[in-house]
Amino acid sequence: VIFHVSMEDLPFGGVGPSGMGSYHAIEGFREFSHARAVYHQPKIDIAKLAGLKPPYGKATDKAAANMMK
Repeated sequence: VIFHVSMEDLPFGGVGPSGMGSYHAIEGFREFSHARAVYHQPKIDIAKLAGLKPPYGKATDKAAANMMK
């Protein structure tokens, strides 16, 4: 029990009547949430300016061909 209390990453308690369960605090939030990815596009997209995003041009095709040699 002492080791369980000292581990901060473990959820506290058991399941159902055996303890508080993992439906409290951050564990409960993660259990009842559906995680989704969110992409925030910057005003100046450096990756697109560098040719790392489609539509690709001839320079990007040539660089990819050189890397595959």
